[in-house]
Amino acid sequence: MLSVARFCSILLLTQIIVCGQNVRSKNKNGKLTRPNTSFPQTPMMELLAQTIAPNIAQQNPGDLFDILRDKYPLPNGLKSPFSEYDYVIVGAGSAGCVLAARLTENPDITVLVLEVGKPENLLTDVPSIAPYFQRTEYSWPYFMEPQPGVCLGMENNRCFWPRGRAVGGTSVINYMIYTRGRPQEWDRIAADGNYGWSYKEVLHYYMKSERASLEGFEDSPYHGNSGELNVEFVPERTPLIDAFLEAGRELGHPTVDYNAPERLGFGYLQGTVHGGKRVSAAKAFLHRNKRRPNLHILPMSTVTKVLIDPKTRTAYGVQYARNRLRYEVRARREVILSAGPIASPQLLMLSGVGPKDHLSRLGIPVIQDLPVGHTLYDHITFPGLVFTLNVSNLSFVESRETRLDSIIQWIQYGDTAVSTTGAAEGIGYIKTPVSDDPDDVPDMELISIGGSIVSDGGPTGSKAVRRGMMIRDDVFDGAYGSIDNTDTWTAFPMLLHPKSVGYLELKNNNPFSHPRMYGNYLTDPRDVATFVASIRHIQALAATQPFQRLGAKIHRAQYPACRNLTFDTDEYWECAVRTLTATLHHQIATCRMGPDTDPLAIVDPELRVYGVAGLRVVDSSIIPRTVSVHTNAPAIMIGEKAADMIKATWR
Repeated sequence: MLSVARFCSILLLTQIIVCGQNVRSKNKNGKLTRPNTSFPQTPMMELLAQTIAPNIAQQNPGDLFDILRDKYPLPNGLKSPFSEYDYVIVGAGSAGCVLAARLTENPDITVLVLEVGKPENLLTDVPSIAPYFQRTEYSWPYFMEPQPGVCLGMENNRCFWPRGRAVGGTSVINYMIYTRGRPQEWDRIAADGNYGWSYKEVLHYYMKSERASLEGFEDSPYHGNSGELNVEFVPERTPLIDAFLEAGRELGHPTVDYNAPERLGFGYLQGTVHGGKRVSAAKAFLHRNKRRPNLHILPMSTVTKVLIDPKTRTAYGVQYARNRLRYEVRARREVILSAGPIASPQLLMLSGVGPKDHLSRLGIPVIQDLPVGHTLYDHITFPGLVFTLNVSNLSFVESRETRLDSIIQWIQYGDTAVSTTGAAEGIGYIKTPVSDDPDDVPDMELISIGGSIVSDGGPTGSKAVRRGMMIRDDVFDGAYGSIDNTDTWTAFPMLLHPKSVGYLELKNNNPFSHPRMYGNYLTDPRDVATFVASIRHIQALAATQPFQRLGAKIHRAQYPACRNLTFDTDEYWECAVRTLTATLHHQIATCRMGPDTDPLAIVDPELRVYGVAGLRVVDSSIIPRTVSVHTNAPAIMIGEKAADMIKATWR
């Protein structure tokens, strides 16, 4: 339990940092002005501010979040990093954090971690405000290139692809969902020639990291309890999750531990949380080890190039920018890219490793001709299937939960609605009738929400979910305005194994430009058929007694592009999915792993880049096939496994 002094400090600091309109500075004329901060204003934090200290002035506000950020000073009073390390890791994301922690267990090994983002702060601990971080300084504001026929209801008709930009990577801004994939999926990856990647082998590394506290599964042979990464059930639930699980049982879906390998089913959401607060990869693996003298972490450092000797094709260091200055650092053993599925392939290509024709057109000297970025898979969802309810106070509604007592209760005890993982409560795996998979592998994941995309609305609502997806106001208001800020339920269908394949390429040779990303969503008609089948299954769930007792009734949303289509026809639902096409931030395969016989492979099964010595890629970009996962847990597993492979190489 927090001490009184600690509690008061947190309240006061939260007020100072969060409330942009209440935290002010004086200009040269002595007039109070609002600071320029990109962090969103939330009703929850507004209430806290107005109650505790509504008017606080600062002479020099500077970085308003700095006093609440975690700190990563160089150890032993060092003022600058070394010029050479054993390993240089690019990116402190989910994989990079665990990799740095494991490699520096040997005190004779030195590691430098370079991360473009800032450390997390107090607010990123709050699970319920996960949607807010999609459009803050903690996120890369990536956009997919325009594609006809998808994201028709989004701003500028473009799909928004936010990725984490922080020490901790996307684990700082995600919905904290912990999933591992089915055994058949990992066994197929191994059968393709990726030795060491079977389900049994990756399970060992999942369990190594895990510190599970899951009521009812304490004796499970599939969960670890001595690792660093907390995995727990969300402490606060609505009755909607019980209706979801009961409805699932009525339709033949048992209530299970969905991370166990035996059978498909529905289950309570397992999240990377502890005591109702977010556990990022940085918090789990870096924070407790940051005082190791052999581990140096440099936030706000942008790596612009991997240094590769063109004659020997050996990586020997990186070039990076920090505080507007350019530096170089050398790696005695290896350079390891852990920058994620967008930045890792981008950095490879900027460094001369990529498709020869593409790099030559941009004037980049080619060191190794590889199909970097030629394969890109992503998990997409449709958030628009909303059911109204005739029972009040049933779902999470932001305006109802914005109470000071709720915030204080969360700070003290980690419960109340503040602890919910963006209102996600349960996971269900289904295999639709259109699946052609011969094995017992799902083609859809259903994410049960204790509300819906209208739960953040109303006159005092933040509208963070819809804005985080960049749904246009006119589209949203026309489709959902009549039920905004009311009690509702939805399940997000997540397309697990898209047949549509995208790709990624450079825009130019400027390391500060975003690459061009082509999702090619729904270009294969089988993906559309799978979405429609999943919508029919969610409708069947809502038609069962558990939901009918709550008066569940489908909302007849009207979208501009679908006006001429009859509601609830397959054609209508295809149009609806094409209107609200949203990523779940699970891009993979841009640095595809495979044996040397795989023409699309970038790295071998030990994650070494083909044709370049001393260079590996260790993040979710190496996953070669679609897997039934939210990619945070697999990225951590990849970091664990890579650490052992690297240690074995240099033993």
